[in-house]
Amino acid sequence: MVWNTVLLALREIRRNVMRSSLTILGVVIGVAAVILMVTLGAGVTARITSDIASLGENLLIITPGAAQSALGVMSTAASFHLNDARAIEQEIRDVTAVAASATKSMPVIYGNKNRSTTVTGTDNAFFEVKNWSIGQGRFFNEAEILAGKPVCVLGTAVRDALFGQQNALGASIRLRKLSCEVIGVLKSKGQTITGMDQDDLVVMPLRAFQRRIAGNQDVSAIYVAADSGEVAAKVKRNIELLIRERRHLKQDAENDFEIGDLAEISGKVANTTQILTTLLGAIATVSLVVGGIGIMNIMLVSVTERTREIGIRLAIGAREKEVLMQFLVEAIMLASLGGLVGIVLGLAGSALVAHLLGVLFIPSLSVVLISFLFSGGVGIIFGYFPARKAARLDPINALRHE
Repeated sequence: MVWNTVLLALREIRRNVMRSSLTILGVVIGVAAVILMVTLGAGVTARITSDIASLGENLLIITPGAAQSALGVMSTAASFHLNDARAIEQEIRDVTAVAASATKSMPVIYGNKNRSTTVTGTDNAFFEVKNWSIGQGRFFNEAEILAGKPVCVLGTAVRDALFGQQNALGASIRLRKLSCEVIGVLKSKGQTITGMDQDDLVVMPLRAFQRRIAGNQDVSAIYVAADSGEVAAKVKRNIELLIRERRHLKQDAENDFEIGDLAEISGKVANTTQILTTLLGAIATVSLVVGGIGIMNIMLVSVTERTREIGIRLAIGAREKEVLMQFLVEAIMLASLGGLVGIVLGLAGSALVAHLLGVLFIPSLSVVLISFLFSGGVGIIFGYFPARKAARLDPINALRHE
């Protein structure tokens, strides 16, 4: 009986292909929108988490903040010194690496080519805490760091802009009046989702930067890699106490420095994008409800058009539940068909948009199954009323219907 009911439903759908297609349009859009939103949300979350992780694992970034004078005027707090970084390295436990750095934006020149970029003075720990690896050449050796020798490691964006396809190793670039020998090129990290080019940088020994470019001993940032994410919060608290002590801050004084925790930021961003994804998915389900109303409307029209057919079936012995089942199955099949088409369009659209946005395509089987089951549920809910109306028709009145 069930198989015959399915065949009858398929026959009715095929008999009104255009009307059936328009009927399921709302369900198609709803399912496709839910899958698109959830899949893209997962891809964006993964991309942001990956971008933050590429900046460094369990990374803490310590920078000068704002200081308040005795007159209550806010100003930039004093910079750090190299000894602050050494104190963290020596006195704080559960720390993998510490890198002091100073940064300045300036043009770099090679031959008749130039590029405005960020020049960073630091040591080899900088590459470790920020997950940089060498693509060509080498990092600094100990003698170059201690002597402050003007040697440079380039990001691939700077290498491509100044040298194109030429070999950059051994060449000398100019940082204003300073000639700097290129000893290495970093492996590319690419752009972040915000469009920031991570490969647009030049790195040189901190002492060379301080003596030849900055003209002072200031350290603008200290990068600290904790041993693991579990101890990052503890390391952060200990660093805060140490820096307060070294900067002679009173007990009731606010910090004149900031400690950024990338693991904490990554978690907050992931939670935020997850909430937005859930919200957008919930909004998209409204389309499914609208599609269900469309199915109910068309099924009511179908009951009216097929009143004589229903009357004949009832007159020759069909029971009410068989008529109810016939129209209910037809509504479920319409909704399920819309769900299947919506799944295909949603996945295809997600893959296309993910490619255009440069985010990962992460389809979720659970979301696909839930969307399909939800579309079937829409067919049951919105198809029941027309089916019940058909089943309760009086056979005599139905046969008189024109």
